[in-house]
Amino acid sequence: MATPAYRLDQLPGLSPTHAQGMTQLGLTSTEHLRRYGATADHRQTLAKKMQVPLRYVTKWVILAELARVPAVGCQFNGLLLHAGIISVAQLADSTAQGLYTRLRRLHVATLQRNDLCPTPDQVSLWIQQAKALARSA
Repeated sequence: MATPAYRLDQLPGLSPTHAQGMTQLGLTSTEHLRRYGATADHRQTLAKKMQVPLRYVTKWVILAELARVPAVGCQFNGLLLHAGIISVAQLADSTAQGLYTRLRRLHVATLQRNDLCPTPDQVSLWIQQAKALARSA
């Protein structure tokens, strides 16, 4: 399965200044960030070079990892992170109904609306795609 690579400015929670800083360091896409940030040493180095807390870099790398799932991308990766999903493997191990319930509760608690919540079919597709990615890794 081909995984999409998004421009860093599409990553939720990444300011234009931070995206530009990463570009100057040679990281131009979510795939570059994900691969570079795969080790703790690299994340620490990136945090130092960008002069940001390590937790910011860790969050950005997690979002880049979740964006690998085509149906999740940069549209739903932040939602998954807020629901406690921090990797493609964890998403692959989730049950569609359990994750949908968590996402719906999160939407209602934060937005006071459930009509913006992804559908059960979307959540199921995310999990299927995550399983395919996990098998190919």
